[in-house]
Order: sequence, then structure tokens, then C-alpha cells
Amino acid sequence: MDFIVATYTINDKRKQLVSFAGPYYQAGQDIMVKKDNTTITGPESLRAANAKVCSVSGSTPAEKIKEYADASNIVLFDVYSKCADALRTGQVDAVTTDNVVLLGLVDASGGAFKIVGKPFTTEPYGIGIKKGDTAFCQFIDEQLTAAAADGRYAKAWESTAGKVAGAAPALPTLATCS
Repeated sequence: MDFIVATYTINDKRKQLVSFAGPYYQAGQDIMVKKDNTTITGPESLRAANAKVCSVSGSTPAEKIKEYADASNIVLFDVYSKCADALRTGQVDAVTTDNVVLLGLVDASGGAFKIVGKPFTTEPYGIGIKKGDTAFCQFIDEQLTAAAADGRYAKAWESTAGKVAGAAPALPTLATCS
């Protein structure tokens, strides 16, 4: 493996195994509901609405949502597409994971879903590289900086997640390579 580019959150546990370039995006856990749902307005409304919430087994979002929803109302599947199907058919009231993953599900829903837009975690996405490879990290960070400066970063966003989310976010402040 030379590098990993994915929805790969930089965290202390992973830093023990790999080094990170970036972050290239600042994600946050959010909630997706049916387009006409006005009851679920953020994580704090889940318990009051007695909402059934779907996430993926073993995921960080599945653990975090336990702070906001009753355990008996948390439905877990092996992939988020099954959560979207459960939302579509009314088996659950909401789906939770990182906002950029939800954006893809909203896009695929043909207008049936929306994101409530109240992220409640901070998930800096980085590019995983071989532990200690500072030269490669610096190279990647230089490329990210150049892409942000010349508009390629915004263009990439607008042709993907931006179709749903709108304008591109700024490139986050890059961490020191180590």
C-alpha cells in the first residue's frame, strides 16, 4: 500500500499505525431523514421523537448515536445502502453517519431524502501513508494546497458532493507531517 484515500478519519488510534497527509476534508456526523420530515431537526430531537435510527454495525457513528437515541431504537446493518432502503420503506425514521456519506445517499434518493444539517462530531479526513514518510506527506500536502489555490479542489467538490451540498468548503488547515 502506498496510500489510502477514503472517508478515513484522522484519529490517535490510526496515527499509531500510519501517518496522515491533510486533512483534505472536515466531515461531521449528521442525520438523514425523509424530505418531508420536520420532527427530526438534529440529534437532540431523536429521543423526543422516539425515532428509529439506522447506522452500520461496528461503526463510530453507531456508537456515538447512543448518546442521543434509545438503544432499543437503533437499527444496525452492514452497509449504509440498507439503512437508506429502511428509511425509504419506513422501517426507520433516520440514518446517521458522516455528512459526506449521507450526501451520496441523498443524491441517490432522487429527492426523497435530506440531511438535517446539524453535524455533531468532527471528523478530519486524511490520506493514510506509510508511518513516518514525511517526504510523501509533504508532497501530498503541497498537491492539496495547489489544488485549493487553482480551483481543482472546488471543482472536484462541485462535481461530486457539491451537487447536493452546494459550494465547496475551504481546504482545512493541514497538519504537520510527522
